[in-house]
Amino acid sequence: MELSKRMQAIADMVSPNLRVCDVGCDHAYIPIYLLQQGIAPSALACDVKKGPLQIAEGNIRQHGLLGQINVRLSDGLSEVASSEADCVIIAGMGGKLEIQILTQSLDKVKTMQELILQPQSEHEFVRAFLRANNLQILQENMVEEDGKYYQIMRVAYSDAAQNQTLPVSQETVDLFGPCLLMDKNPVLVRFLHYKKKIALQILEQMEREDAADADRKRMEENLDRINEALSYVES
Repeated sequence: MELSKRMQAIADMVSPNLRVCDVGCDHAYIPIYLLQQGIAPSALACDVKKGPLQIAEGNIRQHGLLGQINVRLSDGLSEVASSEADCVIIAGMGGKLEIQILTQSLDKVKTMQELILQPQSEHEFVRAFLRANNLQILQENMVEEDGKYYQIMRVAYSDAAQNQTLPVSQETVDLFGPCLLMDKNPVLVRFLHYKKKIALQILEQMEREDAADADRKRMEENLDRINEALSYVES
């Protein structure tokens, strides 16, 4: 099974020998890859819709992995027992939806050895939620594929979670990731320059169109966060 760059980065984050539950599995490419490579001994492929599950089951059958990968109709983790998985993957959906899934099964989530999260948006809300619930970010990666940037996190619950201390604001850490900033991730650096260019263009357009003060202020604050992150990663 050959994965896209984004899915490969997600799969690479999974620790060996853990039973995996892929929430919103789509075509089950990641569980199939993890079993083919001997990374995971078994997997659950879950989705809230029957259509994707039928496609996933066909792919699993085609690769001879029926019985090792089980498909399940489940809204988030609602139909998954905590005893059935060690690692949960929640990827490819909006950040607020990921938070909703985590919130609905928070006690269950906290029993997992690790979570692999790849929100498509609203990263700052996801990271703030993790901090508030003692879900510690252990590792992060960022990849670019077809002009889009993806942030991936490996997370685990700790009743004494330690937040990384960085010489930047908490807002900046939540937006761009404590590990990505600390590691001075090169893809993050490219992303920050890209975001700065876009922000400056938008501000220039706002000036021409005499945009509302509140809108300009929000964009200026966003630019401040970008510049703060750039100052740190390029220091």
